[in-house]
Amino acid sequence: MSMTDPIADFLTKIRNAIQAKKKSVDIPASNLKRDITQILLEQGFIKDYNNFDDGKQGILRIYLKYDEKKRNAISHIARVSTPGLRRYTGVKNIPRVKANLGLAILSTPKGVMTNKKAKLENVGGEVLCYIW
Repeated sequence: MSMTDPIADFLTKIRNAIQAKKKSVDIPASNLKRDITQILLEQGFIKDYNNFDDGKQGILRIYLKYDEKKRNAISHIARVSTPGLRRYTGVKNIPRVKANLGLAILSTPKGVMTNKKAKLENVGGEVLCYIW
């Protein structure tokens, strides 16, 4: 079975692990997934991550972040652009997520970055997902 949208699969695995109150989740690695995971770490949505070599493409182990009441730092994570309908935005139309309390992750010519950094870098791109 071929996977047509690995980013949606990545986000779904994180969402399912959060609902199951898992401490960590293992996901097949790719450069784009590593970049998204690094942004999640920098923005405080996950605790940490490790990259393991399995002789193939590698595995990302993402350690999820919970507070003392077992609430996750990620309350919502959603895919925006899909293989069937790509969503691009110019620098003037970069989305604000939850009045700038959440973030959008964009794939730009300058790399994968948040909506706030894309605005500072004055670059648009494909809107991959929303997180808050």
